[in-house]
Amino acid sequence: MEKSHRASRLSVHPRLAPRESVFPGNPDLYRTVDTNATCSPYLQECVMAMEDCCDEAHEAQVLLREGAYDLPRISKVLQSERVFLLIDESTVRRYKADLTDEIEPQINELLSRAEKGLQILLKKENMLQAKVEASQSRPSSRAAAHTAGMNKLDVRRMQMLARQRQKLEEELAALQAEVDAMELNAMKK
Repeated sequence: MEKSHRASRLSVHPRLAPRESVFPGNPDLYRTVDTNATCSPYLQECVMAMEDCCDEAHEAQVLLREGAYDLPRISKVLQSERVFLLIDESTVRRYKADLTDEIEPQINELLSRAEKGLQILLKKENMLQAKVEASQSRPSSRAAAHTAGMNKLDVRRMQMLARQRQKLEEELAALQAEVDAMELNAMKK
């Protein structure tokens, strides 16, 4: 009996002490006169066993409370919804082929339009390049004298054409990059 020398939970915590007597007067009046009466030796063991049961019940209650304090959160976590559906590989291939059949004509149309636009921009670039070379082949003093002799309208027109040329060169570079990207994507497929 190792438990007999262990302190019970009731003796450690005074607030958990046994309840007060229910007798209205002095409890000594109700006690037997026999002061030599002895308790059964098993009574002390029975009381200690009862205190051990109370200790175990209290520990179980604490453990249960610690394990279930976040039950609302866990119940929300455990509520599962089906968010995807598993399908086999043949279905994936079929949908991929359908998507390819649907998108491929549009991609081919965009590629042909980009190529046509590129050809137009290349022609414009060649024309502008020829104009630049022609203007650079003239003597610079003559060009300076020529611009000095031009009126303000001609100077504005030249500036406008130079800005337009620069804008077209930028558009050409952007379209060339787009065509290169499309060709790269087409080669990857």
